[in-house]
Amino acid sequence: MHSPFVKPANSANKCSQTGPQRNRFGHEKTIGRMQQEQSTRVVRADDMDYRLLVPFLVHSTLTQALILIVRITTSYRAIELGLPLVWLGIIAAGFAIIPVFAAVSVGRWIDRGNDAKAVWIGSTLVALACIGFWAFPQSAMHLLVLSVLLGFGHMFCMAGHQMLAVRAGGTRSRETALGYYMVAASIGQGLGPFIVGWLGGDAALPPTALLFRIALLTAAGTVVIALLIKPAAAAARAHDGGEFIPIGKLITLRGFPAVMVSSVVTVTALDLLVIYLPALGAERQIDANHIGLLLAVRSVASLISRVFYARLIFTIGRNPLTLISMLGSAAGFLVLALPLSLPAMYAVLILIGFAMGIASTLTLSGVMFLAPPEACGTALTLRMTGNRIGQLVFPALAGLVAAATGVAGILLALGFGLAASGVAVTISQPPPAS
Repeated sequence: MHSPFVKPANSANKCSQTGPQRNRFGHEKTIGRMQQEQSTRVVRADDMDYRLLVPFLVHSTLTQALILIVRITTSYRAIELGLPLVWLGIIAAGFAIIPVFAAVSVGRWIDRGNDAKAVWIGSTLVALACIGFWAFPQSAMHLLVLSVLLGFGHMFCMAGHQMLAVRAGGTRSRETALGYYMVAASIGQGLGPFIVGWLGGDAALPPTALLFRIALLTAAGTVVIALLIKPAAAAARAHDGGEFIPIGKLITLRGFPAVMVSSVVTVTALDLLVIYLPALGAERQIDANHIGLLLAVRSVASLISRVFYARLIFTIGRNPLTLISMLGSAAGFLVLALPLSLPAMYAVLILIGFAMGIASTLTLSGVMFLAPPEACGTALTLRMTGNRIGQLVFPALAGLVAAATGVAGILLALGFGLAASGVAVTISQPPPAS
């Protein structure tokens, strides 16, 4: 299945392309994109760059698996060292929050045509962190510093991956490439925990030294694969500082704030589901085995939905699919707050997984769709920043809600938030040109 956008000349490393008339801040570009999207049912052709796509997808899968192996093993190593539980939160925050303050600057740099170089640098930083975890996992400070380094490497890789998905798909096959990218990420996110669980077996603590060695070998492999990812043949023209679109102007583009908020709400809802479903199980006397299976079912449903993402967006259209997926996600959370039977909970988790798999992909695609080409990397890293901050702030707020209302209150709040976000995205999009 191929993306519907009509390919312009010299489309390498572009978020989107438009007609010949463009202003500096991309307002007419948005209309051009809408015109192109309206023509999706008429013109399709494959402009996928498979030489770029294959190593990029392999690198994405291995990187996602590697990061989760290291992060899970780091938590177990902290337990082995007898560290207080507060250190688990500090180490996690070091990975997630500190690097994100440099994300927008990295996005500016990627907008100069450095998507492949970002992956090279990120892979190298991750490998250096893995060397440290293998050789020096001896104290809380070691784990914290190495987690921050790992976070910087992960941030470079993710920012580069998102732009590579744009470039690999060209203009007509962009949505297809994005669907492939999200599937690859899902596989990696499932593979990492599986390896930890498989090697850990029935033991309370898995073999952390062995897992750190496996992570180091995998990191070395990702560095080699990263070098197979070539920069764009025609490098993007360099921007001086004055030519960049200001962040303030970017976030005021029509539809952009709603998509950003939708991204934060969707990512946070997925995180909170993982955090609070065990607590919901405890309230309803559901054993841990079923809770694990419920989360696994959600993950599989999300993966399947992403396989069909491109076909769905071509068939239904961006705005209707956004509304359907967000309202479907909202309905799942609202129903889950009710006292359901266990079979009904499995059905609801399948609905949530499928709908949110589409919705989360659309938030990424929506940023690419709205951002001017020269600010695509900046827009994507701005989205990453918002997601990371949301993942830090909203769990704390959810804890306050749970203390007052129980887990059902959190589920209701998430359901209403997802519904409101989906409606806001739908009504705020630029109108199609006549």
